[in-house]
Amino acid sequence: MSYVTTHVLDTARGRPGTGIALRLERVAEPSELVAAGVTDDDGRVDDLGPDSLPVGTYRLRFDTAAYFAASGDPGFFPTIEVTFSTLESEPHYHVPLLLSPFAYSTYRGS
Repeated sequence: MSYVTTHVLDTARGRPGTGIALRLERVAEPSELVAAGVTDDDGRVDDLGPDSLPVGTYRLRFDTAAYFAASGDPGFFPTIEVTFSTLESEPHYHVPLLLSPFAYSTYRGS
């Protein structure tokens, strides 16, 4: 399993956010692409990048503009970025995104 996984739920429709392109980047100057993926039919990306990462600050960047354009919704946030820090003692990070056209939230999953 990847060190970082994610899951997108379209809370306005009550179903997975499928086909959303995303990038995992290490926050640095300049930022470094670690991995890229697209959410599957269950809204998940389970194979996003390596099995471990150095301690640091990372960002998941979700391309929500294309997702909302495909669904016909206006979508207020064309890109959603979730920045988080990793610790040496943690074996895995799951970073879910709850999405609607005019709001989003996230949390540390398990």
